Amino acid sequence: MLDFAVKLTREPANVRESDVEELRGLGLSDEQILSVVGITCLFNFMNRLAEGLGVDMEADRQRAMDGWVTGPARGQDWLWSFKASTVNG
Repeated sequence: MLDFAVKLTREPANVRESDVEELRGLGLSDEQILSVVGITCLFNFMNRLAEGLGVDMEADRQRAMDGWVTGPARGQDWLWSFKASTVNG
């Protein structure tokens, strides 16, 4: 999933149907794949907007984001369920 998001970010013209099929093969549903694409696109848009305008994230907001990724986000099974099949399969 993360490799796909990186490819979509760095070389979007090279994303192919086979990339999506690989995600399906890892067990992601079409809805989850759409979420990955949407989140990646939104992050890229917001990042470029902030960089283009010279906006810095406040330290407390960065800490809050870091805390979410290592806390509540870990409880989102759909975010992590593919990892077990990838590691064990």
